Amino acid sequence: MGRMAQPRVERQKIAYFTMEIALSSEIHTYSGGLGVLAGDVVRSSADLNIPLVAVTLVSKKGYFRQELTGEGRQIEHPDPWNPSQFMQQLPEEVTVEIQGRDVRIKAWLYTVKSASGWEVPVYFLDTDVDGNRPVDREITSFLYGGDEEYRLKQEIVLGVGGVRMLEKLNVAAHKYHMNEGHSSLLALELLRKTEMNISRVRSLCVFTTHTPVEAAHDKFPYGLVQETLGDFIPLNILKSLGGEERLNMTLLALNLSNYVNGVAKRHGKVSREMFPSYEIHAITNGVHSYTWTCESFKTLYDKYLPGWAHEPELLMRIDVVPDDEIWLAHTAAKKKLIDYVNESTRIGMDYETLTIGFARRATEYKRHTLIFSDPERLRRVGRRGGIQLVFAGKAHPRDYLGKKMIEELFRYGEMFRGEMKIAYLENYDMNMAAKLVSGVDVWLNTPLPPMEASGTSGMKAAHNGVINFSVLDGWWVEGWIEGVTGWAIGPAPEEQVSPEERRNRELDDLYGKLEYVIIPLYYKRRDEWRKMMKNSIGKIASYFNSHRMMHRYVSEAYL
Repeated sequence: MGRMAQPRVERQKIAYFTMEIALSSEIHTYSGGLGVLAGDVVRSSADLNIPLVAVTLVSKKGYFRQELTGEGRQIEHPDPWNPSQFMQQLPEEVTVEIQGRDVRIKAWLYTVKSASGWEVPVYFLDTDVDGNRPVDREITSFLYGGDEEYRLKQEIVLGVGGVRMLEKLNVAAHKYHMNEGHSSLLALELLRKTEMNISRVRSLCVFTTHTPVEAAHDKFPYGLVQETLGDFIPLNILKSLGGEERLNMTLLALNLSNYVNGVAKRHGKVSREMFPSYEIHAITNGVHSYTWTCESFKTLYDKYLPGWAHEPELLMRIDVVPDDEIWLAHTAAKKKLIDYVNESTRIGMDYETLTIGFARRATEYKRHTLIFSDPERLRRVGRRGGIQLVFAGKAHPRDYLGKKMIEELFRYGEMFRGEMKIAYLENYDMNMAAKLVSGVDVWLNTPLPPMEASGTSGMKAAHNGVINFSVLDGWWVEGWIEGVTGWAIGPAPEEQVSPEERRNRELDDLYGKLEYVIIPLYYKRRDEWRKMMKNSIGKIASYFNSHRMMHRYVSEAYL
């Protein structure tokens, strides 16, 4: 997929700025869903010949490699990678001023090329450049590393440096798309370039917010901003655009963008409630169908639905595929996963048992441990018919509660030893995600509403005929048809319930549906199970894909 040649610049581009991007497991420039989404944006843009270029940071020392001890304690190790093995460093160089010093920036070029021959260049900005001070050479080293000052320096390099690099490379941008607020300083650089013409800058900028939690939006004290950024923009103007108390990167992007969207219908509504004076649209996320479909299902789709990779909507015709071939494709993927789990953990899982998967960033609101809330009830569920559980996910190095949650899961694994097989896989990455979303029977998701902006892992699972069992938040509100595409956990979003009642109803659904619906269906009514697998593909994968998402961005945000 990587190519060394500089692409021709023929059309005005959409400049897509993102702090992280997932292009392959070997390129350690992502930590989770935001980066995976960015990678899928680029892959679909290449497939659809959308004139997009992406700008990100090189993050040479990666996010971190996760090691888990026997008790589930997370140990973080550096996770370096060598850009020269995958991409070409360009000769062009630009500078930005940080703390009164000129910091030099170079770029690495990686080209994503689709099977149709179209290309999207990705520029990885790098401050590890001769002539920079040692402290400045480290700015683009760690993804989401360091303190507030380090993060602000990174955002200056990404936003300001990114605009300057595109200009230096003669890339004419028609729109600048900010994937989350990390890159919103690009709008300040555009203000400078347009002699403070706010309406002109707004016409150039598109902003996608992914964060339904107020505390998660990047905010920087103005003392730090002035010390780091200098007098880049007069302080009174900066405060009018980014907030009076602290520089709020989301607010800055909202004030300087003509088109703003959340990443699911539900998230758009939550975002409008958070920022009531702004017009915020909703474009529900999708996943790159070809990337996230396992080999056995690719072969099946190629046979019965030729052209599906370029037109994923063809997956709605899944009923032309015989049920037994769907099941064979699934069992091939499940065998690969179970073999991988057993090699990695020595847990001794088997191919026949109903296997439930749960893999995402380990942070408190994702509630990895919800299924263990009532151990005795879970035991009763297990007696109804065997289940085995596979977990994965990294906790941010400073997320103490997320780390504790992983340790708790290991304790439950011990508690259920001999009764139920429970595995936690270490160092979750793209390759492992692909095995998990295709190899389990049921994909479980239990976020605390309304904190899941979208979530995309369940969409990947659906591309492989895996059935979703999820709390009604994010994308699942749109994808769920009870007993048809999967099952819901807990009340609908519009229901006004107390936290205690919500939890009680979630646990009733979680255990009750497992015991009385899911397990009997899997073991005793396999024909109905296969029908639901087909519904997952035909009613979910055909719509929740990044080709549909990018068509929406083009027609609503870019044109």
